[in-house]
Amino acid sequence: MTSKTGGLAGITVGNTNISTVGKAGLDLTYRGYSIHDLCQHASFEEVVYLLLYGVLPNAKTLSAYCEKLQHLRQLPQALLDVLERMPKAAHPMDVLRTGCSMLGTLEPETTVTQQIELANRLISCVPSMLLYWYHFHQNGQCIELQNDARTMPEYFLRLLHGKKVDDIVIKALDVSLILYAEHEFNASTFAARVTTSTASDYYSAIVSGIGTLRGALHGGANEAAMELIEQFENSAEARKSVTEMLAQKIKIMGFGHRVYKISDPRSDIIKRWSEKLSHHSPKAHLYAVSQAIETLLWSEKKLFPNLDFYAASVYHFCGVPTKLFTPLFVMSRLSGWSAHIFEQRSANRLIRPDADYTGPKPQKFTPLSER
Repeated sequence: MTSKTGGLAGITVGNTNISTVGKAGLDLTYRGYSIHDLCQHASFEEVVYLLLYGVLPNAKTLSAYCEKLQHLRQLPQALLDVLERMPKAAHPMDVLRTGCSMLGTLEPETTVTQQIELANRLISCVPSMLLYWYHFHQNGQCIELQNDARTMPEYFLRLLHGKKVDDIVIKALDVSLILYAEHEFNASTFAARVTTSTASDYYSAIVSGIGTLRGALHGGANEAAMELIEQFENSAEARKSVTEMLAQKIKIMGFGHRVYKISDPRSDIIKRWSEKLSHHSPKAHLYAVSQAIETLLWSEKKLFPNLDFYAASVYHFCGVPTKLFTPLFVMSRLSGWSAHIFEQRSANRLIRPDADYTGPKPQKFTPLSER
């Protein structure tokens, strides 16, 4: 069946038991568990375990798993050398793409039985790659990559800020990582599965995902949303300017979704955390500005905010530089990509879709001397 709108819209390209997206009302589930329950009751590490191993861990297993991830944060000296040689002006997504490739040469996958250990390793050390490069070039520091932070969000924030941060900030980041962890056959996940289907290695599939997420039509919407929101000092200013943008048919990033048609079930969850954090921030007006833009886009275009829109202000309130927003997406989605790599390998068939030819009709070849 051909997609009339292009881009494989409406075309089912495979089966998955990892998540639902728009297939069960408006709910989003990871291995059958609602994201609402996971965000309220679970930690990011529990969700990572669920995606990779297929079940929720008990308390003892979770404790051992968190300890395991803590011990996988360090980076080989050869990789640190590469991170130091990368330009200060490099795109952070390029840093992660190159860092993952380099790690793949130092700690290669020699057998498929290594895949889950490689996933745990990469999930643990990607924050180390990103923030070692960031501090080396921004502050001239070779930061120590090991600390006693128990969880991924705490580890990231401790490395970023060089100190302990408030629990509410850690929890907000934790929830955002859960929400970004998995989303069925999105572009980057599908790219990772295509690479996997060729019998390529784990790292190549992950790099395919990172490269795809780097594209402005997939990742980066939270960064673009932040660049818009922080322009305004109040709601009235935001309404006036965004109204003018709409009149000029300028796309407002962070609104609408390729699959969801009524609302993004993740948006209300992250919006509540944006509101909570705003009460602790000197830039609390950014939440009111966001609300004003959301109201305007719905009234004028019937466009709803997706996860990226309020994630932008959440990350800003957490003190995360805007250029690191999409790399945070990578840190989270590594778990989903890995789960899909495992699933693709479990019953693999080369992904090779057909295409409808729209080129010239058969033509007579003219020799070079007669052209």
